Amino acid sequence: MKGFFNKLFLRKIGIDLGTANTLVFVPGAGIVINEPSVVALELATNRLLAVGNKAKEMIGRTPETIAAYRPLKDGVIADYKITEAMIHYFIEKISSRIRFFRPDILISIPAGVTSTEKRAVIEATLKAGARNAFVVKEPILAAIGAGIPINSASGNMIINIGGGTSEVAIISLGGIVAACSARVGGNKIDNAIANYIKKRHGLAIGERTAEEIKIAIGSATSQLKEKYAEVRGRDLMGGLPKVVRISSNEVTEAIQEELRDIISAIKKVLQEAPPELAADIIDRGMVLSGGGALLSNLDQFISRLTGVPCYVADDPLFCVAKGTGIALDNLDFYKRTVLNK
Repeated sequence: MKGFFNKLFLRKIGIDLGTANTLVFVPGAGIVINEPSVVALELATNRLLAVGNKAKEMIGRTPETIAAYRPLKDGVIADYKITEAMIHYFIEKISSRIRFFRPDILISIPAGVTSTEKRAVIEATLKAGARNAFVVKEPILAAIGAGIPINSASGNMIINIGGGTSEVAIISLGGIVAACSARVGGNKIDNAIANYIKKRHGLAIGERTAEEIKIAIGSATSQLKEKYAEVRGRDLMGGLPKVVRISSNEVTEAIQEELRDIISAIKKVLQEAPPELAADIIDRGMVLSGGGALLSNLDQFISRLTGVPCYVADDPLFCVAKGTGIALDNLDFYKRTVLNK
């Protein structure tokens, strides 16, 4: 693998910098890194101990001298220095033998970021080792990665549900006509599950356990044939370890408020659509991408509450990362339309 990267000279790298996961795309090699956006620090010295998979394993298991946390919150940088170190770590991981080649890096940002937040991403990327840093709004990259013809004179709607944000946008002629960035995503859904189990069953669980429940039995709609999962945690009454059994319909009940927030963002964008583009969206439907698209029956839930067809993209988790790769392959073209430097 290292030999292959040497041949590429790593002149271009695409990064899907997500609240939950960071994906790195190299033209010609595809997605080469898919790791959690988590860092572990030694608090006394502020020394970086681990990044990515190794750091996520530490969440909920660290002594008081070590902190494992996410430096991005709601899709934007909450801790500038640690995010810079994390980006630097991922760049070093794939280019350790050819550091003298400073690559052009294209990085995703939520549609609703402020100019200050955008600048923070660019500066962190440059300080992490980029020669040039380009930022593109997440809905654009998700649409490109999902195979949507964003430059056509017709309305296309993308719903990208990530860990920290849900990005909803109508795209036509290469630009965003209407958009809404709701700061709700996979992380808040996980928190809702953990809070529900705490209140209903008197059991304290961590975010990793909540995420595992969501993946195993989570559904956006109630099911006649329920699934069940055993959940291990700490009994709030006795303080001892305890196991409870929960159903998929309980998970559905737990996450309704978060799903309604996503629906509100979708309806807001649909209401802002010009009539001609609204007609296109009714014909073409909406495309669902991001890790949140993997929640069972979410497309049906959205279709039912909006009255507009909704379809899950191929490989929804990788749409934004694939979009960075396509944009890098056509950098000169996209520089004129969707890139900010």
